[in-house]
Amino acid sequence: MKMRSFGKLGISGSAFGLGCMRFPMVEKDGKKVVDEENAIRIIRTAIDGGVTYLDTAYVYLGQQSERVVGKALQDGYREKVTIATKLPTWLVEKEEDLQRFFDEELERLQTDHIDFYLVHALNAQRWPKIKALGVCQFLDRLKAEGKIRYACFSFHDNYQAFETILGDYDWDMVQIQYNFMDIENQAGTKGLELAGSKGIPVVIMEGLLGGRLAVAPDNVQALYDAYPVKRSPVEWAFRWLCNHPQVATVLSGCTSVEQVRDNLRIFDAVEPGAMSESELDLMDRVREAYRSRTKVGCTGCAYCMPCPQGVDIPGAFSAWNNASLYGGLEKGNADYKKLVEAGKSPKNCVECGACMAACPQHIEIIDMLKNVTADLD
Repeated sequence: MKMRSFGKLGISGSAFGLGCMRFPMVEKDGKKVVDEENAIRIIRTAIDGGVTYLDTAYVYLGQQSERVVGKALQDGYREKVTIATKLPTWLVEKEEDLQRFFDEELERLQTDHIDFYLVHALNAQRWPKIKALGVCQFLDRLKAEGKIRYACFSFHDNYQAFETILGDYDWDMVQIQYNFMDIENQAGTKGLELAGSKGIPVVIMEGLLGGRLAVAPDNVQALYDAYPVKRSPVEWAFRWLCNHPQVATVLSGCTSVEQVRDNLRIFDAVEPGAMSESELDLMDRVREAYRSRTKVGCTGCAYCMPCPQGVDIPGAFSAWNNASLYGGLEKGNADYKKLVEAGKSPKNCVECGACMAACPQHIEIIDMLKNVTADLD
């Protein structure tokens, strides 16, 4: 496994960081629960292959992710990795909540310290609120007590908000959404380079844009096929990210051991600055080919869920994008039909706006759902 510098921290970590938000789920007593046996196998296969960075959060997988990670890190595995988890910013209402959530996360993870503790999903609205509740002092105290090693944040907003938050505290690391499609979205390339100029390591989430870059539509696949060197769409996407020297770790959320092994192969052959000019030109053309076919920039993070009216918002957008990307943009689309049959159709939307307040991509969800219905219903 290739190791990469964590900037001013003076440490290194695996180029491939295991994201713990997409483990396989099973039905149990009428509820969706994590398939613990497979999830633990995924985690330990990654660690045995050289992965040193695990990323989870309080809210992931219906608050099940941290407990599964804690179980997987028994039997000596904890000592082999650094754990990143996150304070659920939007659930914090008073100062006492900071310590309460942190203590619960330690218990779930079965550890006495967190290596990278992130203030989760900061934006222009959340940062002033959480800062007024004393989060900076809280992070300083946890570091002094040895309860966390590094104080960090993850981010979903525009570059201006990123610049403000980055300069408002002595952050040790930052996690941003970044991929070859998001060079001008959210923090973007400017944010990546700003953090790098300060020596702040950057961890990448949504490197495959919620999986949308893992399978290429025909117009994109034609570009890949025409290039002399043959690589999968996943490998091209991760290779492009690892070409950036500011990137410390790229998170990949694996749902199977086979995906872990493929990622181990890919990340063992990536280096900063390794892409040729012709490869970079290819990725520019791939970007434009995707842009010509994508309907809505939803990553499937599900922060907008649950909808009070039962609309499966990410499912509706996935059906719409897939129909456009893969040539099925017609009435009676199969994915859309399943939503209707399950009572989760976008036609149920009453325009309450709860989803839009929660969307980290700032999508005009209400209008987009109307467009989904117009195209597919």
